[in-house]
Amino acid sequence: MVDKRNNTQKKQKADTTALLSVVVPIYNEASSLSEVLTELAPYCRSRNWNLILVDDGSRDTTPSILEQYKDIPGVSILRHKVNRGYGGALKTGILEAGTPYLVTIDADGQHVLSDIDELLKFTLGEDADLVVGKRGKQGRSGLYRGIGKWLIKKFASLLMPIHISDLNSGFKLYRTDLVRRYLFLCPDSMAFSDVIALIFIKKRHLVLEHPIHIKQRSSGKSTITTFTAFQTLMEIINIAMLFNPLRIFLPLSVLCIGFGFVWGIPIMLQDRGVSVGAMLAIVTGLLFFFIGLIAEQLSSLRMGLLDSSEGHSKANEEEK
Repeated sequence: MVDKRNNTQKKQKADTTALLSVVVPIYNEASSLSEVLTELAPYCRSRNWNLILVDDGSRDTTPSILEQYKDIPGVSILRHKVNRGYGGALKTGILEAGTPYLVTIDADGQHVLSDIDELLKFTLGEDADLVVGKRGKQGRSGLYRGIGKWLIKKFASLLMPIHISDLNSGFKLYRTDLVRRYLFLCPDSMAFSDVIALIFIKKRHLVLEHPIHIKQRSSGKSTITTFTAFQTLMEIINIAMLFNPLRIFLPLSVLCIGFGFVWGIPIMLQDRGVSVGAMLAIVTGLLFFFIGLIAEQLSSLRMGLLDSSEGHSKANEEEK
């Protein structure tokens, strides 16, 4: 649950004439937070941007550091009483943004603030719906994590066409109205970054990349683990099941049926009867096929509801 007192402060301080909101999810970042906010808060204020800081149930001295910024105009401080996860913190910040555009950045001090200006300029120039900050060589992780990211991207590309190379970059600039529509489809975990980009791509919004700079992390350590990668893979499968389930079930069906024929035909040609194993593989393939058809019908119904809600949202925005 979000602290209502902080939420009220936010409504009093928000500048509805601002073009951009900067959303920063924070969890146990006390070691670097003071240095980051000392630069970030005046930077946003000088550009008339709103700054939304979401404390995701931190158990270190993060709340006391944020308390120092509660009375600064344009700065909103929201707090979860318990940790919801990276995606959960982003959702809270995104829902509180009252500007046409918003950008999400991390609180670890690795981002260069001038890149926000570059992404905003690029977004306005290209009329993009989502711009992903593409990390260069400085942002490359170790071999283990690098292999994990490569596998996730390759796996995702098997399920849907992808033209973005840095899916899990936390530095993204969105159209606020669009990202809000799809929040209910996104997880509260670290997989949020990958999933929201895939949703925008699948819904055929204009998704582009723009290079950003990455600084070395001065303190603290990343919370991304092998389990995070597993969660991301599962969420990608969930999204594929939502948008295009036959992309999963049809290959499985063809594989099982093909295996059944390859296994069973030689046995039949030898007059040894019908192989039970081959029949089982063929029946399993048929089951996968029919389950895929049913899932495709359910997906069409859910997408119809989503498109309908988008139409209502657009109509409400035009009335306003």
